[in-house]
Amino acid sequence: MTEAAAWADQLVAAVRDDPAGRLALMERCYHGPFGQAPRHLPFRRAARSFMRWQLRRGVLRPDSHARPGSPWWRAVNERILRDGCEAVALSGGLGGPPSSHTAALWLAFARDPTARAWYRAHNGSVVAAYLEHRGLAEAENEPERFFMNVILCRVLYTHALVAAPRFSLGRLSGLAPVLGDPRLGMTGIFLQLSRVLPDEYPLHDHVPHYLAQEHGFARLVDFGMIVPRMQRLYEWSAGELAEPGLLGCVRDGALTYAWRYEDRQVWDPPRSVVLPVIHRLVPPLS
Repeated sequence: MTEAAAWADQLVAAVRDDPAGRLALMERCYHGPFGQAPRHLPFRRAARSFMRWQLRRGVLRPDSHARPGSPWWRAVNERILRDGCEAVALSGGLGGPPSSHTAALWLAFARDPTARAWYRAHNGSVVAAYLEHRGLAEAENEPERFFMNVILCRVLYTHALVAAPRFSLGRLSGLAPVLGDPRLGMTGIFLQLSRVLPDEYPLHDHVPHYLAQEHGFARLVDFGMIVPRMQRLYEWSAGELAEPGLLGCVRDGALTYAWRYEDRQVWDPPRSVVLPVIHRLVPPLS
């Protein structure tokens, strides 16, 4: 193992059973190897917002806790932390090449901190962790598995807003990079589920209950803009992230990560007078 990779492993291992320590380590990464990274620091906003939500839900609690968290969430979070720590080590001069494709994406972000580079790094780690830990995902209950898919398609779509504005927002493409920029706080609209899901783990109600609670704007984003582009979104993302395995998470426009294709009706849009208007206003490109 290279020096940088071993250093990253040690840092992550030290906070494995410390949810607050995980958050602190993530924040430390955005300060760079020498504590001063003013171009990188604004990107911390989106990552911190979503990670704080994970802490409130308790999904990162260790197995030794009276109410343990989620092995799947812990594994996904750990992959993001490890890749980021390795990139910090490499950019600070520790030896060795990147130990993985995703660590290399984080190193590219460290060297040139743009919105597109951040999404490639962040989503690259997320997708790699999703694929690596599919077995852990299968062990979760139905509503948890449903929202794994919702979260994934949202982070992929926000990436497309920045990197493929015409595809993601059609004739309104001029607004797309601003809406998706992780430095501006708008990403929380797409990622934050706190208005729908309780601060507890695991979820106990059935999926229709949570769908009924979803607020109007998020529903318009999901069913008005993401669902009509779903198949092509995953195809585009697989190419953008150089991760062909992502194509195994969608089938005919239905999400299938730890979810049966036969239960695809949950992705059907609800009856709405507004959704047809959205579809006409921002139709997916043919």
